[in-house]
Amino acid sequence: MTSPVDGMAAVEAHIERMPEPQRTTLRAVRASLRRILPDAEECLKYGMPAFVVDGTTVAGYEAFKNHCSYFPHSGGVIPRAGALVERYDAEAGTLRFAVDRPLPMTVLRGLVRLRQQEIAEKEAERAAAKAARRKRP
Repeated sequence: MTSPVDGMAAVEAHIERMPEPQRTTLRAVRASLRRILPDAEECLKYGMPAFVVDGTTVAGYEAFKNHCSYFPHSGGVIPRAGALVERYDAEAGTLRFAVDRPLPMTVLRGLVRLRQQEIAEKEAERAAAKAARRKRP
């Protein structure tokens, strides 16, 4: 198992290999996500930087030749984000943004909040289902 320190080193090395301006943009997104999720573990998921809380991936990001992307690791977050993401090129599981312009803190904070709400809702559903199974005769 990878320790959080090893994960952070892997993320740093991954970002360092990026060309400019993508490298600077990813560094800014990473710094914002660290402020939003100070207790999260950083690691690479699917070969891309990600933030994990209590074993669940909350946010991921990556740079490509012509764009950068934010990944909520869920198909339900971006469709629920509405006006927060309307100016971006978005699909259910991906939000694309310019290689030289990081996502604003307000957008990142909103997307993370939606993902955390989704995770909490799923945990509550699992707990309710487990309780219902215990009550069966």
